[in-house]
Amino acid sequence: MTALTEFQRLEAQGSWRETPDARLREVIVSVGDATLILSDPKSERPLSHWSLPAVTRLNAGKMPAIYAPGSQGADETVEIDDPLMIEAIERVQRAIAMHRAHPGRLRGVLTVIAAVLMLAGLVIWLPDAIIHHAARIAPPAQTRQIGEAVLTDIERSTGSICQRESGRAVLDWLAPKLAEDNAILQVVPGALNGALRLPGNLYVLGGDLLVGAAGPEAAAGHIVAAGLATDDLRVTRDALEHAGLGAVLRLMTLGDIPASAMEGYGEELLSRNLPRPQDDILLEQLAERGLGSEAYARTLDPTGASVPALIENDPARTAPTGKPLLTDPQWLALQQICAG
Repeated sequence: MTALTEFQRLEAQGSWRETPDARLREVIVSVGDATLILSDPKSERPLSHWSLPAVTRLNAGKMPAIYAPGSQGADETVEIDDPLMIEAIERVQRAIAMHRAHPGRLRGVLTVIAAVLMLAGLVIWLPDAIIHHAARIAPPAQTRQIGEAVLTDIERSTGSICQRESGRAVLDWLAPKLAEDNAILQVVPGALNGALRLPGNLYVLGGDLLVGAAGPEAAAGHIVAAGLATDDLRVTRDALEHAGLGAVLRLMTLGDIPASAMEGYGEELLSRNLPRPQDDILLEQLAERGLGSEAYARTLDPTGASVPALIENDPARTAPTGKPLLTDPQWLALQQICAG
């Protein structure tokens, strides 16, 4: 033991009693690596080995010092009156005591660290978990409310949604054909460079895709693409992450979300690149709806250089000529939805 480095060759006389009824017998007491060795002084034959960590003094403060190889009830004892040997053994006792104290302190430190880490984990993880849970369990009415709150913030940048009645009727007719049965399509006068999907199956289209366009195919392609690029759960979760934990807790407990919760989120959405689905998936869905892809592709890149698959594999090139998506009066009404 390191506490006895200077005493490793220490020896002293002692009186050993092998059993409580035995006579005292003179022995040589020496300190080994981790043992107390009791030897016959004439033959130097070891008579007993005691584990130093287990050695116990039975008469603290008295002389000669009496030690046992274990607790008070041990059969063997040895009496030692050599101060240096006593000091050596006592130093071992102090070293053992300190060593035994460390694990407790270490456990305490580890417990505190674990508690801090758990608390930090809860602080970091719990708000996210609550927000994601709220997005999963939100009923359609709540997700629609969230989407409308986002749209209200978007209108700050794009202008108010267009409400001309004849154009509104065309959007309502198109919604189940291009998106979900319960989808709502809205048009804002400002440019969006495509279509945005908002919570509650709410889709927003920029007026730039209607004014001056040859037909509705490009706008229709953007609506289909927006529905494929993400889902309602994802856009709802993203919006609630912006709103923050306080607004989400209010939504879960009171059923509504503060009007200010989405402030700035519309501008943030407009600054992002719109997500796009994989070309093959989009082509398949456009073909199912009897729509072409080239008009959509040209709004992404007028040269077509970055979207060759959408142009070369346009479903309209191989599909038989069918009924157009909109009649001329419907298309005209949709183009004028923001007029007046």
